[in-house]
Amino acid sequence: MKGNVQQYAQQLLGWVDARFPASKLYKEHMAEYYAPKNFNFWYFFGSLALLVLVMQIVTGIFLVMHYKPDAALNDSGIPAAFASVEYIMRDVPGGWIIRYLHSTGASAFFIVVYLHMFRGLLYGSYRKPRELVWLFGVAIFLCLMAEAFFGYLLPWGQMSFWGAQVIVNLFSAIPLIGPDLSLFIRGDYVVSDATLNRFFSFHVIAIPLVLVGLVAAHLIALHEVGSNNPDGVEIKKHKDANGIPLDGIPFHPYYTVKDIFGSVIFLMVFALIVFFMPEGGGYFLEANNFLPADPLKTPPHIAPVWYFTPFYSILRATTSDFIWWLAILAIIVGVLSFLSAKKKSGKTASLVITAVVVAVLFLLEAKVWGVVLMGGSVLLFAFLPWLDRSPVKSIRYKGPLFKTILGVFVVAFIILGYLGIQPPSPIGGLVSQICSILYLSFFAFMPWYSRLDKTRPEPERVTA
Repeated sequence: MKGNVQQYAQQLLGWVDARFPASKLYKEHMAEYYAPKNFNFWYFFGSLALLVLVMQIVTGIFLVMHYKPDAALNDSGIPAAFASVEYIMRDVPGGWIIRYLHSTGASAFFIVVYLHMFRGLLYGSYRKPRELVWLFGVAIFLCLMAEAFFGYLLPWGQMSFWGAQVIVNLFSAIPLIGPDLSLFIRGDYVVSDATLNRFFSFHVIAIPLVLVGLVAAHLIALHEVGSNNPDGVEIKKHKDANGIPLDGIPFHPYYTVKDIFGSVIFLMVFALIVFFMPEGGGYFLEANNFLPADPLKTPPHIAPVWYFTPFYSILRATTSDFIWWLAILAIIVGVLSFLSAKKKSGKTASLVITAVVVAVLFLLEAKVWGVVLMGGSVLLFAFLPWLDRSPVKSIRYKGPLFKTILGVFVVAFIILGYLGIQPPSPIGGLVSQICSILYLSFFAFMPWYSRLDKTRPEPERVTA
């Protein structure tokens, strides 16, 4: 009987393989995909990001079954969108756990992605030949931010409404196209029912489709060039007679088991948060968002969710005084470019570009530069493959200079995130400006400090 079952299973698999490359995909991306044998703790977060993405999609499908994207007031005088969320929480069987899994999952997604990106900074995962893998990752991060922003409005609470009002109005600061762009995003002259329906469409259909496509492209590109490792050694350089990397092991079953273990630990921690502190002390779900949106009553302090606050702090830090800081930064970068340029044309280009940048800084208003820097501070990650000039990839073999600067960058990022949640203050504004300069300097000076750093040679083979 057992032999017959196996025979039928093989026949079925053969029938499928003749029409769809199921076995080929399994071999290429699992059983015969060789990954470095020295993965450590930091390599959990890629698979965890995929796990949270699936969880967000599944919980989102169940939420959409009961959610109503309608800003009109019902018979009780409450917006229908807000009332539908309350209905999910109170009356739908299991609705409260689905909603908390989704809302807490959004914060978990960003925690995992930030740690995944930090791993890339640690081990140089953006370096050749993984530039395209990194660019797909940055695109995923941008889509994730858009997805979170569009979804944040849907509960139609006080902070959702006013947060969307503030963020959308920022786009109006863009010269020439700003007012029309903000009008297009809102779908109306104010945040209204048209805005809610528009954001609902983007959150449920458009962005998830793009996000899933980018994740697939990210994985395909990764498996084409192979995974990086803590040593930064390319395992494909050393193969046996059968073409198998000497320092590699099959992804399945070794790393599938490892990832399952990491997923279990993650789900245990995640479950504790969902069941005992789903609001995350007011960081995951703000108190004001448990009140229905009221266009006539502005909350005393409007701030985005915690995962946007580092970039929001950079926006708030950009004042007319801060433009002088930016001009000094641009001049220093220009001087370094001039001194390091070997050709006369390069020196001339450095002077011209620096003069133009400084002039434009004072031509446009500070609020315009605030919006530019808020978006640009995210896009800067895309340029890392070409900014990093270090002869080694991994931080294991980089010197104290790079390690110190990376540590300062991480501390500045965390401080910016904290200050973005707090109400504006003179001291907070000054600290935000200092941390913003440190954040931007990490990228601006990387071509020089990465070359000046005292490094140790990478090993020929991966270490244990």
